[in-house]
Amino acid sequence: MATALAAALPVLVSPAWIHARTIQALPSGPERPSPASEDTRFKVTDLEWFDAARQRRVPVRLFWPAAAQAGKVPLVVFSPGIGSSRDGYTYLGCYWAAHGIASLHLQHVGSDRSLWQGSLIGLVSRFREATSESEAIARVEDARFALDRLLASRFGASVSRQQIAAAGHSFGANTTLLEAGATVTRHGHTLNFRDPRISAAILISAPPFYGDADLRPILASVTIPTLHITTEDDVIRLPGFGSDVRDRQAIFDVTGSAFKVLAIYSEGSHNVFTDRRHFDTAQVADEVKSDAAELTLAFLDSLDGRADGLASRVISRPGLIAKYVLQR
Repeated sequence: MATALAAALPVLVSPAWIHARTIQALPSGPERPSPASEDTRFKVTDLEWFDAARQRRVPVRLFWPAAAQAGKVPLVVFSPGIGSSRDGYTYLGCYWAAHGIASLHLQHVGSDRSLWQGSLIGLVSRFREATSESEAIARVEDARFALDRLLASRFGASVSRQQIAAAGHSFGANTTLLEAGATVTRHGHTLNFRDPRISAAILISAPPFYGDADLRPILASVTIPTLHITTEDDVIRLPGFGSDVRDRQAIFDVTGSAFKVLAIYSEGSHNVFTDRRHFDTAQVADEVKSDAAELTLAFLDSLDGRADGLASRVISRPGLIAKYVLQR
């Protein structure tokens, strides 16, 4: 089952603490302002949570929109790729919050940037542990625990319970699929970690479930609306964990959602959706991330009955999107 639940190791060649935007050191404390943004449309706060039942830390970064002062706001629970932490993917958190959507960015301590700390000799062993069955399950439990804590906190009263989405990149997209209802069967036991509070999923560069040739039995049970984002050069080149855009397309094809969207950008590496830029030009990285952020907002808006800009995405962006599929 470990190979079925463990996703690829997309950041093996680029430590997660290297960012296009620098995040300064934060003062100690259970709740503290983050320097990620000074935008008056939202506030960014780091929260230090601890799951006593599992004896596991769950650090998070909360992007909280000013719109919450006037009423309830939607929420996205975001799971990062392996080797990344809560201080990544800031462009998404800031963009969503600036448009009135709260965003809770998780840090999974068993597969976060601590992987890069220690000797190179031990790196393979650390990655093996980070992609184990137990860590894959722990990541889903991190997401459930974090959502529990947020809804029970002083922020909870301002979260619209009917507008909670899950999102993730790479390994985080696999975590999101499990939250959304993906099931795996091993040794006669069916494992399902679906969180019924999640009403939609955003899947960025989702790797396949390795070890299973037929993904339909795994993903047919994902029936909530899904947005799938990738690029033509979205390739993971690691022995035993290789995947490319064809795998992302296959995941889209068999996902059971009646309402689902696929966007394949014509340029951009697997890491183009992170805050890092090692394999893409500044222009490509900025264009793809900017459009992807807009696309996620259009997807979330369409679920909430607001202006629906999904149908016009390709028309207004010739050359940027190589393939676009909208099913509903």
